[in-house]
This record gives sequence, structure tokens and C-alpha cells, in this order.
Amino acid sequence: MALNFIWIAFFLVAFIVALVKLIAFGDTTIFKTIIDGVFDSAGTGVTISIGLIGVLSLFLGFMNVGEKAGAINFLSRIVGPFFSKLFPEIPKNHPSFGHILMNFSANLLGLDNAATPFGLKAMQSLQELNADKETASNSQIMFMVLNASGLTLIPVSIIAQRAILKSADPTAIFIPCMITTFVACVVALSVVSIKQRINLFNRVIILWIGTISVLIAVLIFYLRSHPAGVDVFSKLLSNGIILLIFIVFIVGGLVKKINVFEAFIEGAKGGFETAVRIIPYLVGLLVAISVLRTCGIFDYIIDGFTWVFGSLGMNTDFVPALPTALMKPLSGSGSRAMMITAMTQYGPDSFQGKLACVFQGTTETTFYVVALYFGSVGIKKTRYAVPASLTADLAGVLTAIFISYLFFHR
Repeated sequence: MALNFIWIAFFLVAFIVALVKLIAFGDTTIFKTIIDGVFDSAGTGVTISIGLIGVLSLFLGFMNVGEKAGAINFLSRIVGPFFSKLFPEIPKNHPSFGHILMNFSANLLGLDNAATPFGLKAMQSLQELNADKETASNSQIMFMVLNASGLTLIPVSIIAQRAILKSADPTAIFIPCMITTFVACVVALSVVSIKQRINLFNRVIILWIGTISVLIAVLIFYLRSHPAGVDVFSKLLSNGIILLIFIVFIVGGLVKKINVFEAFIEGAKGGFETAVRIIPYLVGLLVAISVLRTCGIFDYIIDGFTWVFGSLGMNTDFVPALPTALMKPLSGSGSRAMMITAMTQYGPDSFQGKLACVFQGTTETTFYVVALYFGSVGIKKTRYAVPASLTADLAGVLTAIFISYLFFHR
């Protein structure tokens, strides 16, 4: 229901704005601009889906090896006590716990190529437990919303982009990103838990979250004390983790005396099927996002924010960075372009440039994640997943502004 409303609203709002621009300002090219964007976005949706085939086949192949080798069940037993509190509908030691853990770990380490296949596998395993195949279950909503909160430990690509633009301190946004994304994740967890009546003050949950928080704090302190080594450390950790996963699965398969290559091929076949299945969902959402973006409504929103905050006597230095935050739930590439534009226009080490980077590093492409994960298993009724995800996005945006003023504004 939420996606249906949003999809229709995007088209209606864009059409109204386009009519106003045509009648009031004589913009005779507005409809062509919108339609060009529609066709480009439709092509982009297919391109993204087809581009996922190789990566999905690779990781789903290794995931199948890991399952047959017993590695996924082993991970499930480790995280079972914690995840059983957040996902009470999942049976004890169910393989989906292992899939969820691998997805969250990949997201935490910024392993985008690994996180998506692991997430799709997790959603598929949760769908097997779902009684109503067209309606998102509580477990699927919890999983999706936590993904949409965008928890990432090391924003490698953003640090790299800042370095390319000659920032004097490319890693300056590291701690603000970490704090902000953690807040967004906690808000996401809290919103869904309240809706599903999950007790977050359970001793097991507090112990796990507390331990993770301490580990993150120690890592932040270490990396902040050795800023020159952040990029090297993150690359070694990211690539090393992926390679280690592959090796562990292969060795486990040998120990279990399974045909590793045949198991890989069996799992890899699902990569093509999954990529094709998500095409309609992805095209539909990207087209809707495109009409909203190309009609120029973002310019009006930014002007409105500037006027409102200026009228209240508030500092409006953060407003030029807002396009990145507004675009991120709609389009990852679009928000990345907005971030680069802000750094190019104001400087990578300016307040606006740094804030745009924090926005980019601490929220997720919510509608893309919804289309990808729910679309991969044929979920049509997402219930409260989208509002909960957007609430986490909003928490991330507000925290990013506050933290950036605290760290960067002079």
C-alpha cells in the first residue's frame, strides 16, 4: 500500500509542478525533460539489474557452498540468542540468521558488492517462513528497515572521493558518519520494535548492542589516532573479509566431502533468476523517482527551506548541502552527484562539502532497497516498512546536521 501511494504521488506531484512551470513561466521544454528522464531511468533500471547478474551468481554460488558445508548453520547458532529477540518469528538456529548476519557484517564494513547478494539470500530465506507470500512479514520488515538505516563503519568511497577532490583531510568525516549512522540504526530498530512490541531492554539485546558499541568506539579511536592508515586499513579489511569467506566455505565443503564446484554452480544459477525478477520493481520506482527529480521540485524545496530557516533567524549554512540528503532515499547515484557538486562548488573541506559527505555516508537509498529486496521475493504489500525506513532517514539527516555543526562549523 505504501509503495502504491508513493508511486502515484510522485507522478501527480511532478505533473502539477510541470504544469505550473509551463503556464506560469512558459517552460516549453519541461515535458520533454521529464520524458527523457523517464526513458533514461527505465534503461538504468534494466542496466542495474543485468549488471547484478555476475555479482549475484558469484556470491549466491559461494553461499550455496557455505550452506552445504554447514557454515551458515554455524553462524546461526552464534547469533541466534541475539537475533531471536529481534526476529522472534524465526525458528531457533534457522539458516536465515546466518544470512542476516553476513548481510549486516558486509554493510558494516562497506562491502556493497557482498552486502546485496547476502541481503537477497536473507530475504529469500525469510520468505520461506512467510505465510502470506505477497505481504511482508514482521521479520522481513525488521531486516529491510535495518538495512535501510544504512549502518556503515567505514565510508571508503566517500573518503576516496574527497581525496580525489584534493581535500586536506579526506578522513575528517569518518567519526561524524559513524555517529550519525549509528543513531539512524538505533532509531530504525526502535521504531520497528515498538510497532512489533519487541522489548529492547532485554538483557541479551543490551549486552550485544553494548558490546558492538564498545568495539565500534575502540575502532573509531584507533583509526582516528592513525588517520593516514584509514584507507589502507579499510581496503585490507574489506577485501580480506571477502576472500576469507570464500576460503572458509571452500575448506568447509572439502571437510564435509561435498562437490564444491557443483554446489557453486547450483547456487550461481539463482543469480540470473533473481536479477531478472527485480527488473519490473526497479524500473517502476526509478521512473517515479526520475519524474520527481526532473520536474525541478528539489529547487523549490531548497528555496523554501532557505526562506523558512532564514525567517526564523537560524543559520542556513546547512541548506546548500540538503539536496544530497533529499536525493539519497531516492537515488544513490543522484545523491553522489549532489555530494560531488557541493564539494566542487563550496570546496571539499568547506562546511557544506563536509556535511554533504556525512549525508551521503549515513543514509540509505531507501526506495532502491525496498524495490530490490521486496521485489526479489514478490512482496507487494510492504505495510509500514517504508514509513519506518524514512523515519530512520530523517533521524540520520537531523543528526548529521547537528554533528556537522559540532565538528565542522566555525
